Amino acid sequence: MYWRRNSKYSRHSYEPDIETNTEQRRSRIRLLSPGTKLYIKRLLRTRVARVALFLFAVVNFLEVFRIHSRIAEEHKHHVAPAHHKGERIYIAAMHFNDGALLRSHWLYSMLNLTEALGPENIFISIYESGSWDDTKMLLEWFDGELERRQVPHRIELSDTTHLEEIKSEVRGVGWVDTPKGERSLRRIPFLSKMRNRTIKDLVDLDSQGTHFDKVLFVNDVVFTVDDILTLLDTNGGDYAAACSLDFSLPPIYYDTFALRDSNGLPHATLRWPYFQSSESLNAMISNSDAVPVTSCWNGIVAMPSEPFVSSTQLRFRGIPDSLAAHHLEGSECCLIHADNPLSKTLGVYLNPRVRVGYNPRAYEVTHPKTSWVSAWRIFWGLWTNRITRWATFTFDQAVVRRRVKRWEKEDMGNSEPGVFCLINEMHVIAENGWAHV
Repeated sequence: MYWRRNSKYSRHSYEPDIETNTEQRRSRIRLLSPGTKLYIKRLLRTRVARVALFLFAVVNFLEVFRIHSRIAEEHKHHVAPAHHKGERIYIAAMHFNDGALLRSHWLYSMLNLTEALGPENIFISIYESGSWDDTKMLLEWFDGELERRQVPHRIELSDTTHLEEIKSEVRGVGWVDTPKGERSLRRIPFLSKMRNRTIKDLVDLDSQGTHFDKVLFVNDVVFTVDDILTLLDTNGGDYAAACSLDFSLPPIYYDTFALRDSNGLPHATLRWPYFQSSESLNAMISNSDAVPVTSCWNGIVAMPSEPFVSSTQLRFRGIPDSLAAHHLEGSECCLIHADNPLSKTLGVYLNPRVRVGYNPRAYEVTHPKTSWVSAWRIFWGLWTNRITRWATFTFDQAVVRRRVKRWEKEDMGNSEPGVFCLINEMHVIAENGWAHV
């Protein structure tokens, strides 16, 4: 029914227009035919889709722009903090067949660091384990250079090769029966012993009255003095541990074995922004210098010395052999945080502003002149991370929990505080390094 103005009354009066012409009525009905209705629906749908797509693009552009600008701005105005006068640093490192990196970067960066911190404020402890390249020769040169500069240090060179280690007739603690039925030397207890040798002087010197504030563990990575000073100042210098972010093949980060988010979960993605938990994820997106995590190592780590020299006697370790027999393993660099009483009170932090590389190319790629994460990688990373968190079921974690429960039932004394460190793998020492079995 249609309405027309009634001329007999006021200009605002209307009355029904009763059509008597059948053809007119049919023509108007045809305007709402099925084809017309379908066309209108398609038109509306297309417009809605276009509007939605436009809004999606605008929202994402603003988000990416905000994040990219924040990272670029921090990089532009970054100034490495000065070393806190009077703070004493104990530096610990291990090397195995690292000749190329020692020669090109590591030794010279370490010498620069001794100048920045001051010989009177540091002690350098290095353990080398059976290298067959020129690592020993280079460390002997370094030993002489430190002596000349009057830098307190100890460099221990071992002639025992991996082959000799795995052929040992004593196969008790630290060995495991593999699925192949072989008795093999476990990798993590082996590494733990070496790491503990690097902090032996820390303990001995403390007992003699020479104290250190922080322990700085430095892997075989490319780094600068600015990197170290920035790392030491993470969260204003208040932490149980502060870690760099490491790369071998960027943009993929390297140390997946040790890094766990604030909820104790492994990464959601190997690329930025990495994390599953909202606390770690939001801090990473905000480019904080202190991303809260449960565990990290990732190239370089700074920790207070107190737990190592106090009655706590914090040491590196592996999980019990009986638990490893269930085809589980955990990094000594993760378990150290599970055992550290300061982890819960002071916090463990990853500092993404300190990025190190296991080769010169990796370091160069992660240190561009502007933002170290491109706008495209921010957009792609955010959505990849979201989709992964929404859709991923952590089957491996369920397997780990089930095996741990089975192990706990085997003996009333079986307990592992670092369950969040565990993965469904078995690592053993091999002649030229280590292997999965």
